[in-house]
Amino acid sequence: MTSIHWASEFGALAQHYGERPAVADKDGTVSYAQLLAKAAGVGHAVMNAGVGPGDKIATLFRNGADAVAANFGVMMTGAVEVPLNPALSTAEKVHCLTISDARVVITSAGLADDLIADGRTILYIDHIAQTPLDPAAFPLVDGDAAARIVFTSGTTGRPKGAVHSQNGRWTANVLLRASLPFRPDAGGRILLMTPYSHGASLTTHAYLSSGGSVTLLDGVDPPTVLGLLERGECGAMFAPPTVLAKIVAAAGERRFSSLRTIFCGTAALKPTLYARAKAIFGPVVRVTYGKSEVFNPITVLEADETEAWYASGGGDACVGWPAAGVEIVIRGEDGTPAAAGDDGEVMIRAQHLMAGYLTADGFSPLAPGEFHDTGDLGYVDPEGRLHLTGRTADVIKSGGYKITPEEVERMLAPALQPSEVAIVGIPSDYWGEVILAAIERPSPGWEQRIDAVMRDITDYKRPRLMLAFDELPRNAIGKILRSAIRADVLSRFRLTEGSHPRLEKRE
Repeated sequence: MTSIHWASEFGALAQHYGERPAVADKDGTVSYAQLLAKAAGVGHAVMNAGVGPGDKIATLFRNGADAVAANFGVMMTGAVEVPLNPALSTAEKVHCLTISDARVVITSAGLADDLIADGRTILYIDHIAQTPLDPAAFPLVDGDAAARIVFTSGTTGRPKGAVHSQNGRWTANVLLRASLPFRPDAGGRILLMTPYSHGASLTTHAYLSSGGSVTLLDGVDPPTVLGLLERGECGAMFAPPTVLAKIVAAAGERRFSSLRTIFCGTAALKPTLYARAKAIFGPVVRVTYGKSEVFNPITVLEADETEAWYASGGGDACVGWPAAGVEIVIRGEDGTPAAAGDDGEVMIRAQHLMAGYLTADGFSPLAPGEFHDTGDLGYVDPEGRLHLTGRTADVIKSGGYKITPEEVERMLAPALQPSEVAIVGIPSDYWGEVILAAIERPSPGWEQRIDAVMRDITDYKRPRLMLAFDELPRNAIGKILRSAIRADVLSRFRLTEGSHPRLEKRE
């Protein structure tokens, strides 16, 4: 059994980098010394509340320096952190608290008003003062013990808690730092806009462990982002496709040269969006693949490799080679490993893989050496790169054929840009499922542009229904919810069956 003393690690950062800038947010910039003194204050407040190694405590923060201080402070106590996204509904937050059995919540004033019930203890970081960081005041932590419970996005059902160990968390940070395209230094600042409760916290830890700094924006504000980039304040940026699309649209014809890297992941990067981003920022987009169950990265496609892939045509979502400590196996329908190039379920085994799932039925541990079934579909090409082709839960079965929505979306995207398109299956007695294209705020003439593309799409893959949406439903981290699209369509329309199905409005 190994042990970790997080307080010593953070204490060393405070001594090493002291007054160097650490985190910038809407309220200004805090130094390493200030940030870690606040984290020490959080740690003492948490322990004074009776929370210690192995106990669960939820963190609920908008992006900012306080989110980082709470994160680091909880780590030093050895408690099990349950990060909650403020964008979650009350019911979703209560679900996560109930499943994890977190009876204490540390948060900012006003964020947890809906959770003051059932005897929960609410700690407000606004009332916690900075405290000198004395590593001797904090415990040594069992490396095999639970460290963090990250709830999945819930796109295919109720969110499950992926339980990560202390060793897994430490290892993930080392591997993420090792996989960065350059080592952050005193002038190295990354811009983060996605929720700190998910991937932004991992990147923040990696940058601060290396002496770099982080700008944390509370959501995507394109004018603010473009202003930061125009002034050259950030040399890197994490922007998944949904975020990148907003920034690209706002940039228009402007060009920016300050970014060394745009980290991109969480969803497939369509060729049309890549081409627009490259025209504005240059060939600096770096693609990674990550999941709540395996701390990022699982695979990496460096910027020059991303450029080569899309220059060759970029026919699908290539996400690169396995990162250090990661094994990938593609499992065919018969459960055996698929041959190179054959599509199947993506299975992962890693040094930083979760210990198991926590649900209403309790904790289900992974067996030693067990592969995790990601729920993603894909294949490994002869060069060893992973390509993602869809989700098993999203596969549409229509007319006896299986269709992955992502394939159809990629074919329609050029005709619809910059609008987002989502493909879903609508239940049908005649077809099994009818393919529907849901288009977000389409521009005039979109029907004609889609008609022109349809001729190049295999007949059984063609959408037979099309519907415009003011806004496609998304979860708290921006992923499109196909199930919510399907439910919305079925609530407003009834399907007329037959070889030429139609949607008729319900009375």
